Amino acid sequence: QLQLVESGGGLVQPGGSLRLSCAASGFTLDYYAIGWFRQAPGKEREGVSCISSRGGRTNYADSLKGRFTISRDNAKNTVYLQMNSLKPEDTAVYYCAARAYVCYASPSEYGYWGQGTQVTVSS
Repeated sequence: QLQLVESGGGLVQPGGSLRLSCAASGFTLDYYAIGWFRQAPGKEREGVSCISSRGGRTNYADSLKGRFTISRDNAKNTVYLQMNSLKPEDTAVYYCAARAYVCYASPSEYGYWGQGTQVTVSS
């Protein structure tokens, strides 16, 4: 069974950091680009970041550049999202998703999704 599992979410104060993990089971991530998306209450799901299958290309939402960093460890079958200088507006459920090889901006291009992990930034 192909599965993606996110972890690492939680409650953090403004200015704090979290590292999210996206672990795959039932398949190898070697041939998949991994995207991170987030969805806040009452808002549409939006793209956060993406990394290509070999890690050679990374994309970030313009508003997040410099604060978030995506990386992958194919040996561990895991992709990470390091989030620094968190703001209350970063509060959302964060999802990882997989598609073959290259990144696309649209969530509809991704065939495999995790269940999401809640990130809450609040004092």
